[in-house]
Amino acid sequence: MNENKVSESKVKFGKIFWPSLIAAIIVSIIGSIIFLLMVGGVIGGLSGLQSKQVIIEENTIMHITLNGNISEIGNTKFNKSNLSFDNKIGLSDLLVGFETAAKDDRIKGVFIDIENVNCGYAVAKELRDAINNFEKSGKFAIAYNSGELITQKEYYIASAANLNYGFPTSTMEFVGLGAELMYYKNTLDMLEVEMQVIRGKNNDFKSAVEPFFRDKMSDSSRLQIERYIGVIWDDIRHDIGQDRKISEMALNEIAENVSIHNVSDAVRYKLIDGVKYRDEVIDILRSKIGVTEEEEIKFQSFEKYSKQMFFENQLEMKSEEPNIAVIIAEGEVSTNGSGLSSTKICKLFQEVRKNKTIKTVVFRINSPGGSALASDEIWREVKLTNKVKPVIVSMGDVAASGGYYIAAPASTIFAEANTITGSIGVFGVIPYIGNMLSNKLGLTFDRAFTNKHSVMTINRKLTEEETLIIQNEIDSIYFQFMGRVAEGRGLSIDAVNKIARGRVWTGKDALKIGLVDQLGGIKDAINYAAKKMNIQTPKVLYYPLVKDDLLTELIDNFNDDLENSDASMGSDTELPQAFLEYYSQLKKLETMKGIQMRLPYEILIH
Repeated sequence: MNENKVSESKVKFGKIFWPSLIAAIIVSIIGSIIFLLMVGGVIGGLSGLQSKQVIIEENTIMHITLNGNISEIGNTKFNKSNLSFDNKIGLSDLLVGFETAAKDDRIKGVFIDIENVNCGYAVAKELRDAINNFEKSGKFAIAYNSGELITQKEYYIASAANLNYGFPTSTMEFVGLGAELMYYKNTLDMLEVEMQVIRGKNNDFKSAVEPFFRDKMSDSSRLQIERYIGVIWDDIRHDIGQDRKISEMALNEIAENVSIHNVSDAVRYKLIDGVKYRDEVIDILRSKIGVTEEEEIKFQSFEKYSKQMFFENQLEMKSEEPNIAVIIAEGEVSTNGSGLSSTKICKLFQEVRKNKTIKTVVFRINSPGGSALASDEIWREVKLTNKVKPVIVSMGDVAASGGYYIAAPASTIFAEANTITGSIGVFGVIPYIGNMLSNKLGLTFDRAFTNKHSVMTINRKLTEEETLIIQNEIDSIYFQFMGRVAEGRGLSIDAVNKIARGRVWTGKDALKIGLVDQLGGIKDAINYAAKKMNIQTPKVLYYPLVKDDLLTELIDNFNDDLENSDASMGSDTELPQAFLEYYSQLKKLETMKGIQMRLPYEILIH
């Protein structure tokens, strides 16, 4: 009986094992073949990309399509969802492209297609300045607003062009700026979740935590929001007014009365030059360069041109002896991850310090802050570098809280008039979900411990003593933050305390109170750095460095995506944008470990 059982078990094992092993081998072989085919295709595609050099002919018009996100620096990434390459255009690429194109006699002008731009108003301002400077070379810029809806920000960029047209049925908004914040208090009350909020002393403007315990804005929050959107609106009207020869008061009346609903209205109020279909705009371009209807216009992709000019420029700088380094820091401050990682940024500063040919550093910051620990790590590297080589900070759309902390030790700070900055403050949030788990789900908890504070979890409330311990730690970090700012800006602690308290400022207001030194963009900061160090021929090298080999760069980006795949959702998903924004908020809550230096809130400026 036992022998039969043994024999039966052997038969069953054989029936399962050998077919499974053979199947696994077959799948492995097929997988290897597919992988080799993919790699072959990728390498073939890369060689094709590298061989397709941008060739500029006489009488060329550059064609730029502003559609999607504009990051600080462009890159090429492998899209795992559709096995293709995503090319992201960067502000640095665009600025180099406009500057180079202005000097190229073969290029007669630029045709700007604007469909769906996603950037902040500071980056939009830098794009406008680049367009204006291009026009100063004597060349034309024609903008075409062709989307279903022409947003205020898109029009703000387009208004810099010599001529500005719109699609006949496009709707258009020009209504001023507004902000909307979401508050979670009532939802949390219904769920019986309590957020234990601890802010730095006097941090009444640090309103990042208000949605957890309020159902509307505090007076201080409303004050700073109304102030900075007011300043940004003034700046927008000033710039548009200068280019369109319309008074700022008239522009405000147009917005106040909602006078513009579509392109025809915009033409009536002289914001747009004409209602045109695309073929009509093409005819205008023909007339600009003297080309007949029978001849084809020599269009060249400005995006490809800009990326190639930037790529070639950086390869040349690497092979020579660069004298100015530009370190790009974009995203939320964290120790690791795909955003503004202290691990990566610190290595870049260490590398730059060791490079003897580099005389000065421009530190480009576009960040709402984040981890206090990571901010302090970067602060240290900036300070060490500034001792041996002047560090000039250039602020993008936002450089607030931890984003300002890392700027504080620089010798000079530049910001755009509408850059969001300051927010010198600290906070911590510890949720208590014990009541929810007990009353909603029937879960209870018991504990064993060696000391009274051994088990500090979100399933029990903090005691008064524990709250005081955390409060003291947050106050200590806040005092250190103010000390860092006082040291870097040459101010007293009392002076910093008056302008700190977690308050957000625009670049224009920050200049008045001493938090920044000059207004301007990244190009202004680079020119200042060169002048400061008496550099006659600036040789600017951007960090992270561009790779000589595009395949190596793609593999590095692919590996970074794998490492950070749990931290974010890519823009290539098919989910609605509003859902992705809420998802992003939840992910940020999940990653908030330790004490935070963050922007007081995240708002969508309409």
